[in-house]
Amino acid sequence: MRLKNVLIVVKDIERSRQFYHDLFGLGLVLDNDGNMILTEGLVLQEEKYWKEFLGRDIIPENNSCELYFEERDIEGFVERLEKYYPDVKYVNQLMTHSWGQKVIRFYDPDGNLIEVGTPV
Repeated sequence: MRLKNVLIVVKDIERSRQFYHDLFGLGLVLDNDGNMILTEGLVLQEEKYWKEFLGRDIIPENNSCELYFEERDIEGFVERLEKYYPDVKYVNQLMTHSWGQKVIRFYDPDGNLIEVGTPV
């Protein structure tokens, strides 16, 4: 058995597709009307369908999980983030951990937590 995909819930699927393309270079693999599979195994699911499937409310910024990306040129990434999404909500600005890894954490437009760090 293997993990195939990771699914996140979004309000505006096209806005989210653009966000993940602009910042992480993820491309569209499959568009299933309210469900998009992007490269690297990320799946976007429109909130209205997910609420219908689960019968429960969606809780943005619940901090129960995060998407983790690695980037060698993290300063360049931060410049791109600030250029394309100046209103992004940060958990922490670019910082350096005691072991030397640089990281930044922020929310996507739907409150999904993202961390970008330099390779360890």
